[in-house]
Amino acid sequence: MSSQSQIQNGSSSSSQQPPSNQQPLSRYESQKRRDWNTFGQYLKNQSPPVPLSHCNFNHVLDFLRYLDQFGKTKVHLHGCIFFGQPTPPAPCACPLRQAWGSLDALIGRLRAAYEEHGGSPETNPFGGGAIRVYLREVKECQAKARGILYRKKKKKRNQIKGTQSSKDIKQETS
Repeated sequence: MSSQSQIQNGSSSSSQQPPSNQQPLSRYESQKRRDWNTFGQYLKNQSPPVPLSHCNFNHVLDFLRYLDQFGKTKVHLHGCIFFGQPTPPAPCACPLRQAWGSLDALIGRLRAAYEEHGGSPETNPFGGGAIRVYLREVKECQAKARGILYRKKKKKRNQIKGTQSSKDIKQETS
């Protein structure tokens, strides 16, 4: 069976039911399986249905946008009087969306599930640049709407631990 047909049929050695003597799936594995099944169902419900072997990053982006309707994170719009306030004092009509962290974790699980179901890393629609750009835009948009700025952390230089510098240590040993 080719990897394309394994992806399409959702069959591979890792997707078979575990024998009854194995331990139950971890929370992560259960969530990954549930997410994979949900994405597969989403593709089947498209008109016309999209086989997993023909799935691309556009289908993934549409899926992420579709999930927004089930979100629980208030994202203030630019015209909202609470835009940029981390804790608004009153309710508003702004939409609820999926939180950036939830989407990021979902993509990680789906990316892993795709490869476990026979997909190659090179053709993984969950690992493309367009998905990373979308997630970055969601993160920045939600941060601005809540008045929280994310700044990239600078890498710390390697420092010798303790109170003495390397110069002092050299002087002591000579």
